[in-house]
Amino acid sequence: MSLAPPLLSTSLPGLSLVRQGKVRDLYEIGDRLLMVATDRISAFDYVLGSGIPDKGRVLTQLSNFWFGRTSTIVPNHLVSADVDAFPAELAPHREQLRGRSMLVRKTTPLPVECVARGYISGSGWKDYVATGEVCGVRLPAGLRESDRLPAPLFTPATKADTGHDENISEAAAAAVVGEALLARLKTLTLALYAAGVAHAESCGIILADTKFEFGLTDAGDLLLIDEVMTPDSSRYWPKDQYAPGGAQPSFDKQFVRDYLESIKWNKQPPVPTLPDDVVRRTREKYLDAFTRLTGRALETPNA
Repeated sequence: MSLAPPLLSTSLPGLSLVRQGKVRDLYEIGDRLLMVATDRISAFDYVLGSGIPDKGRVLTQLSNFWFGRTSTIVPNHLVSADVDAFPAELAPHREQLRGRSMLVRKTTPLPVECVARGYISGSGWKDYVATGEVCGVRLPAGLRESDRLPAPLFTPATKADTGHDENISEAAAAAVVGEALLARLKTLTLALYAAGVAHAESCGIILADTKFEFGLTDAGDLLLIDEVMTPDSSRYWPKDQYAPGGAQPSFDKQFVRDYLESIKWNKQPPVPTLPDDVVRRTREKYLDAFTRLTGRALETPNA
């Protein structure tokens, strides 16, 4: 089966483009924002020349699933993901937006990312090897890569528009947002992570770690924003293949990273184009995570 071409950029004439991120395009719609997830994919801090068909739909629809499941823990910014109920000015773009867009409340995003880790992997593993700590938290000696931690950790990070986010201590995060707000963020982050872990485990998936973003409304309400527990913001591992002591197979862009390492790309422009096989296998990983976690088929314009 041939795949539909990926959506690498949006074109919504007459609408105000507020921001273009690595994956999402953000438009202003009156007192709301329209978030559109494209099929762009980034690796090693660069957006690649190839996209992954339906990736933006997976990110959007999985976020919507989690927004629904976690709304009793913390309110979120989602107004609607039903394009047929969107404002009239979006009607001409309905099919481009279907399944990959959200109408959301405006907030001022907090300048700290809230990361929950239940396993030692990724940047946390690198920090542990170097210092025995993660974000200032001393961990037991002798942990192996991908080991389960004694208890989930809250490890904040600075947000970076370009380049890597940087892990910081709770004290450093409190200096940015204040101690009282950081305490709320920590409690909410660990509660959200616990809910995600429990559901993912019931689906045969380990949620090793994930990051959340929060924003404040003009009225001062704290909302969960952006994306929630997607393969782009989380490390998901198949439970039946879990074997600590090294990196784990994952439901994300692992095939993309592996390919880029195999061709010895110097991680500088020009960015490579991905072979069809890498695109297909990566798409399958995203879709597998979505269907396992939600128990439903992905909504597409032709579905």
